[in-house]
Amino acid sequence: MADIQNLAVEPRERAGKGSSRAARRAGRIPAVVYGDKKAPEMITIARNELVRLMSRGTFLTSLFEIELNGKKQRVLPRDLQLDPVYDKPLHVDFLRLSKGATVVIEVPVQFTGEDECPGLKRGGVLNVVRHTIECTCPAEAIPDRLEVSLVGLEINDSIHISGIAMPEGVEPTIADRDFTVATVVAPSGLKTEEEEAAEAEAEALAEGEEGEEGEEAVEGDGAAEDGGGEE
Repeated sequence: MADIQNLAVEPRERAGKGSSRAARRAGRIPAVVYGDKKAPEMITIARNELVRLMSRGTFLTSLFEIELNGKKQRVLPRDLQLDPVYDKPLHVDFLRLSKGATVVIEVPVQFTGEDECPGLKRGGVLNVVRHTIECTCPAEAIPDRLEVSLVGLEINDSIHISGIAMPEGVEPTIADRDFTVATVVAPSGLKTEEEEAAEAEAEALAEGEEGEEGEEAVEGDGAAEDGGGEE
């Protein structure tokens, strides 16, 4: 479960590009807090602090408590705008959370038990279909990740959402199908035992059919020779 972290912010008097550029020149990143049926509030965050939080890889699933105009508020990052060239933060949108609120959020998937996965040991490859799963969960109980065990999986085995243990109160937003999260697939050149057995059976069957055709041909030649003697 995600911890609530304190985040120091400062109010921003004006909105607009000019104000945002001025904040960035001063080493701060412009942001906005919205939601909970209240007016949006303009703030700034220290660039170094924001970069530090982003480096953890869980910024967009982390809860923060900010103090603004003497009041504490719990917020959740909902959008992070990055410079397309330098990949530096430009702007952040925070959602203001009320008590007992639920949110829809992308939760990262973490795979465990690779060392106990027979399929991977045989040279199989983990094909991840979903690196994150969109979930509905209580705002105060957002999971850091969803753990998925690979223990015992063979080549061509799949992991579906029904096979993942969800924390209490957390549910996937897709509820109408048992969608695939990942599959252990065979790399090119590696055949499964089932494929090898099927090929061996097909070869044996083909050899048997060829043998029967040869016997029929011999019997046919013999019949022709017998017929010629009677004439």
